[in-house]
Amino acid sequence: MVTATGVGSYPGEDPHEALRVVLGELPADRHGLPHLPELPARGAVAAMTGRTLGLVAELGADLQPAGWRLTGGGSGLDQRRARSLLAQDLDAMEEQTQGWSGTFKVQVAGPWTLAATVERPRGDKVLADVGARRELAQALAEGVRAHVADVRRRLPGLERLVVQVDEPALPAVLAGRVPTASGFHRHRSVDLPQASAALEWVLEVVAEEAAEPWVHCCAAGTPVGLLRGAGALGISVDHAQLSAADHDALAETLEAGGTVALGVLPALDPTAEPTDTQVTESVLRWLDMLGLDPAEAGARLVLTPACGLAGASPTWVRRSLGLLRGAAAHLSG
Repeated sequence: MVTATGVGSYPGEDPHEALRVVLGELPADRHGLPHLPELPARGAVAAMTGRTLGLVAELGADLQPAGWRLTGGGSGLDQRRARSLLAQDLDAMEEQTQGWSGTFKVQVAGPWTLAATVERPRGDKVLADVGARRELAQALAEGVRAHVADVRRRLPGLERLVVQVDEPALPAVLAGRVPTASGFHRHRSVDLPQASAALEWVLEVVAEEAAEPWVHCCAAGTPVGLLRGAGALGISVDHAQLSAADHDALAETLEAGGTVALGVLPALDPTAEPTDTQVTESVLRWLDMLGLDPAEAGARLVLTPACGLAGASPTWVRRSLGLLRGAAAHLSG
């Protein structure tokens, strides 16, 4: 059965309202995969990097004018605020899912996106320091372990948990395109074995906790083979960013029994709104191009927006999720 889900972020500041939208538009019993929404409109402490730093108890961090920076000491005020907001979101999830059962998804920033967006105590990105990025990745893995346990405790009806590791910066890290603090230079590219190792630490913890590890990247040049080799059982991508090689790698993922979450709707309000029939036909054309039978591939196919919906209107959020669920039902029929 084809399912539909959101990538992560939503507009607004009310976690209860966001969860009502998610649970209403993505019901687990009707082609939906509900998830814990992120609300970056509440500020940097609730956006992807800050939210994930709230999980990393072993490393202190605080918000500076240039962005997040490790403190080399205990948790800073902003990190504690990020942790508090996440706890509030989990409280809302626990309240809104009373009597619920099924599959649920949560999202965290990945080790390379953190390394590319967080600074060391003395400045410049963690990416510049091999030891610092290893320490950050390992601390993230342990933070994810505790987070998964907390989510399980709060969702007694949980049958399957998906943990989506967001890595939008990974292609830039691999290509040496991440700017230094001065902006005049670029950080040295990371080789594939090192990139894979950091991801493996996080994805292995997810699997050890009996959850399903996915990796999401909405940038061009997503290294699908690397992600699968590091342990990702699901690959989430923006269809519009795919190259010919990416299509082949995703076909191999589906044929090998992995999950592909395909971004097929814009993350911002479109000028011309598609119908669920048009979305269905576009996915069928993609499967035909890959030479895959929809009846066989459908059980491992998930439809999503191209990226997070934080910049969309509430109307488009509801409409896009409804379109995705409608297309998933057509593809499953």
